[in-house]
Amino acid sequence: MAARKDAPLRIATFNVNGIRSRLPHLLRWLEQERPDIACLQELKAVDEGFPIADIHEAGYGALWHGQRSWNGVAILARDSEPIESRRGLPGMKDDEQSRYLEAAAHGVIVGCLYLPNGNPRPGPKFDYKLRWFDQFLKHAQALFDSKHPVVLAGDYNVVPTDTLDIYDPKSWRKDALLQPESRERWEALLAQGWTDALRTIHPDEKIFTFWDYFRNHWPRNAGLRIDHLLLSSELAPRLKDAGVDTWVRDLQSASDHAPTWVEIGAKKKAAKKAARKKSSPPPRG
Repeated sequence: MAARKDAPLRIATFNVNGIRSRLPHLLRWLEQERPDIACLQELKAVDEGFPIADIHEAGYGALWHGQRSWNGVAILARDSEPIESRRGLPGMKDDEQSRYLEAAAHGVIVGCLYLPNGNPRPGPKFDYKLRWFDQFLKHAQALFDSKHPVVLAGDYNVVPTDTLDIYDPKSWRKDALLQPESRERWEALLAQGWTDALRTIHPDEKIFTFWDYFRNHWPRNAGLRIDHLLLSSELAPRLKDAGVDTWVRDLQSASDHAPTWVEIGAKKKAAKKAARKKSSPPPRG
């Protein structure tokens, strides 16, 4: 059964860090949280290895763009099939890495991305990160200007600030995730008009989406916020809630990321119709 038209739409992003090894975690999360749309990153599997039978059994249709051992993105839609609109990032025809997938589902356009990490820097990996980010900025602007309801969801590999988005920046100063060039592009993205959903709902809270496997970071809540959901101007007024399903990170052999989500309220067509009716002249007798 499709989601009710008046029900909030829950859209999530989750870097699974290996869909085959962490399929039980993914299926448990889908069953418990029931997102309407889920964007996945780091599948680390070829297209033929994507567990579509298990995803279907969980009640989801899916599109995926895999790659052996690395990268890979997917879009899942509950009780429906997402309709693909783009595979790969415009302007990156020579890119052999599977990092971008775009589809229409449940009345919105969803861009699922896995932005390059960029380490070590300086070097070709950081140069690739910036080049990819620049092309993404161009495509994001076109999507924003389209006036369609759009969500750009994924692992951006950018920590926006030193104050609320990382436990302590001292040991990360040389990391590509905190570099001025990375943050400048993040700010340029927001300047287009996109709404950072998680920060909008939690403006003054230290909130994280990633805890690496070293130095006891998860038990100490020594995390980073690098998984983001950006809303277009068509969706931002309908933002109801946003959060992080941290319980998934606490599972045994978990991904180093936790699912991050937003809830979008239904479009208020009835109110607009009533307003038009009220402003119309009464019928002549």
